[in-house]
Amino acid sequence: MTNTTKIATLAGDGEFTAYRATPAGTPKAAIVVIQEILGVNAGIRRKCDTLAEAGYLAIAPDLFWRLEPGIELDPDIKPEFDRALELMGQFDQDKGIADIEASIRAVRSELGDGAKVGVVGYCLGGRLAFMTAARTDVDASVGYYGVGIDGLLGEKHAIAHPVLLHVPEEDHFVDKAAQAAMHAGLDDHPKVTIYDYAGEDHGFATEFGERRSDASAKLADERTAKFFAENLG
Repeated sequence: MTNTTKIATLAGDGEFTAYRATPAGTPKAAIVVIQEILGVNAGIRRKCDTLAEAGYLAIAPDLFWRLEPGIELDPDIKPEFDRALELMGQFDQDKGIADIEASIRAVRSELGDGAKVGVVGYCLGGRLAFMTAARTDVDASVGYYGVGIDGLLGEKHAIAHPVLLHVPEEDHFVDKAAQAAMHAGLDDHPKVTIYDYAGEDHGFATEFGERRSDASAKLADERTAKFFAENLG
């Protein structure tokens, strides 16, 4: 079952919507799906639906609600992608993390004592997933082609729960030097696992559109499914 839900901000000064996909039976855990710069579009909703099919309660909060609520963009349409880049430039990432934390608290409260919650993010969401791992008590975090993680390595000491990162080696938003810095800073971290994808570019695991690389997307998603099964139950 799918619908939208409302989540109150941590500060109590507003509320935002989230797409929600509920499994047929009792959820085994919850996963917050963190959007790309494209909003909670059809691809992000499909990610939630797939997680629900696997037995998780999945929600995708609208993190751009302060800028343009409900926006959905297609990266294969240039004016829409340009608009996504504009929104990214205006987005307050610290407030975004607070909204993700509010989402984590909401689903954890709904599922009850002992419930585990993970996050998975893509692009901007991959970066925010890493930040969430360092700044909240989330139980497990996955980031696909997160941008600028090399600039966040000073926060790695705060990561207390497992993190999985998917890194395409030909990411035109994350150059080789940034990838090398990520490995140098994180390969010895006991909670972090990094998988590299030779020949792949940014967005390779998108559900729809020109960016998808099917074989690598399936491999990354299989690794993510195993990671969540091991760390969320």
